[in-house]
Amino acid sequence: MQRVVTITALRAQIKTWRDQNQTIAFVPTMGNLHQGHFSLVKKAAELADKVVVSIFVNPLQFDDKTDLAAYPRTIETDIQILNSVTCNILFTPTIDDIYPQGMFPHTKVTVPNMDDKLCGFMRPGHFDGVATVVTKLLNIVQADIAVFGEKDYQQLLLIKTLVRNLNLPVDIVGCPTHREQSGLAMSSRNQSLTTQQLQQAPALYQVLLSIKHEIEQGNQDFTALQHHAVSKLLALGFEPEYVDIRREDDLEFAKPGNNELRILAAARLGRTRLIDNIACDLA
Repeated sequence: MQRVVTITALRAQIKTWRDQNQTIAFVPTMGNLHQGHFSLVKKAAELADKVVVSIFVNPLQFDDKTDLAAYPRTIETDIQILNSVTCNILFTPTIDDIYPQGMFPHTKVTVPNMDDKLCGFMRPGHFDGVATVVTKLLNIVQADIAVFGEKDYQQLLLIKTLVRNLNLPVDIVGCPTHREQSGLAMSSRNQSLTTQQLQQAPALYQVLLSIKHEIEQGNQDFTALQHHAVSKLLALGFEPEYVDIRREDDLEFAKPGNNELRILAAARLGRTRLIDNIACDLA
C-alpha cells in the first residue's frame, strides 16, 4: 500500500492507472477504522482494479467543536488495518490541501431537502459540510465507483442525490450496516461508550427491529409506533433525538400504503451519539 499526502501525487498515480485502463474504487473515511470500514474496502476491491481509501477528519461537518476535538485519530493503527486488505493507496490530505483558502469563506455544496429532517435537523450545517467535502474528494480522486455504508443512510441518500444533481461521473454503491454480535451498529464512536453503556447500546437496534415486526404484522399507526419507541428508549437510559418511519427513497414521512420503508433513530447514551436504521420492505 502506498500512502499519498498531496493531491498532485495522487492525481499522478490515478493518471498512470487510467493510462493502463484500470478501474478505480474509492472509500472515503475519517479514520479510526473498524470492521465496518473493512467491509467497504473489501467491496471496493471486488468492484474495481484499484482501491483508494482516504482518511480526513473534516472540520466543516462538525457542529460541535468539542466533538471535533474528541474525534479519535488512530492513523498508525489504521495503516496496519489497511495493509491487511486490498488497498492500493491511502490518501491522507491535510486541512490546507482540502481547504487551501480556509474553510470560511469557502464554496459549499448544499443538497436540498436534507437539512430539515433527521440528522440534518438535529445537526445544523452538518450535511453541508459532508456534501462539500465529499464533492471535493470525488473530484480529487476521480474514481469510477465510491463505496459508502448504509449505517449513515441519510448521508448515503444525500451523496447519491448530489452525484445525480451535479452529473458527477461516479457510481455510488451502498453497503449493508456492519454489526457487532450484539447487533450494535459498528461505529468509531462506540469506543467512547463505557462497559455498561456497551451492554445498553444494542437496545437501539432491538427497538428498530420491534417496530419493523409491528409493521410487518400490519400495524400502520406509525405515529404511535414512533412514540412508543421513544418512550422505550427513555426507559432504557437513552436520550432519544428521533425515531422515525420514513419512505426509503426520499426520507419523507411514511404513510399507510407505502411499501419501501426505512426506520431510523438517533439517541445519546451518555456523551455518545448513536445512529442506526433498518429497511422494512412490505412489497
